Amino acid sequence: MARDRLCVVVTRRLPEQVEARMKDLFDVRLAPDDGPMDRDVLADAMQSADILVPTLTDRIDAALLAGAGDRLKLIANYGAGVDHIDVATARQRGILVSNTPDVLTEDTADMGIALMLAVLRRMTEGMAKMQDGVWEGWAPDALLGTRLAGKRLGILGMGRIGQAVARRARAFGMEVHYHNRRRLHAGLEEPLEATYHDRLDAMVTLADVISVNCPHTPSTFHLLNARRLKLMKPTAVIVNTSRGEVIDENALTRMLRAGELAGAGLDVYERGQGVNPRLRELPNVVLLPHMGSATREARVEMGEKVLINIQTFADGHRPPDLVVPAML
Repeated sequence: MARDRLCVVVTRRLPEQVEARMKDLFDVRLAPDDGPMDRDVLADAMQSADILVPTLTDRIDAALLAGAGDRLKLIANYGAGVDHIDVATARQRGILVSNTPDVLTEDTADMGIALMLAVLRRMTEGMAKMQDGVWEGWAPDALLGTRLAGKRLGILGMGRIGQAVARRARAFGMEVHYHNRRRLHAGLEEPLEATYHDRLDAMVTLADVISVNCPHTPSTFHLLNARRLKLMKPTAVIVNTSRGEVIDENALTRMLRAGELAGAGLDVYERGQGVNPRLRELPNVVLLPHMGSATREARVEMGEKVLINIQTFADGHRPPDLVVPAML
């Protein structure tokens, strides 16, 4: 595509320096505010844009793609996950899709470990006592938690983020186990001292902590269903910084309320913002508002990746972070 001023529509507000750079390079239409774009407004944008820059709050399905204008040739997603975009239909219509991998890895892995510590060491319960002014002082048996060292961590999904979680877990003295579509080659597996399980059932049975780090695809929907959750130890906890749909949230909630699991740390939810209200009532559950990648550094680096993908496409080349259906 020629380097004429491409029309780029951005659905959410991005870091100021990213927006400024976009304005220098393209004919940019920025969101007037930072709320999710209305579906009708999004449909209109897809009629006139050469390039769309959506986020995970924009569900771009087959119906929206069917109404896209002939000008739309690239969806440069601001984010690594693309399960909100019908990539296969986009490709069928001659629309490329790119994303922003890698830049979220370290921040999301940090949050995974933070959630493990928060749940196992009962941090939110301690904070509540302090904030409510009811702490009566130190006692030998007060708010006893569980140490990370020596515990078996089961990682579901050993991609970039799963491996980053494993590196951190080893530093805490945890024993690393993992389940993945494919076993890592020895050069990656051995430094992590990680044990591979080709059967997920076997891993969840032995794990003290489960960390969910796999994407949401048709094959991973409710991968941790009621049957598999029942296989976990009653002393085990589960942490999810990936996609809420991987866990049967209703089954998880029932087990937590019944004391069949010791706790959970969740940054993502099966129904997006629709958090199960029964989860909010539980003292052994830490709930975060999708903060896994929420660092200033990550948001700017995401924007820089979007710019590189758009500029490379404008120069007539394949975007470096092109997503193809086979990757999902």
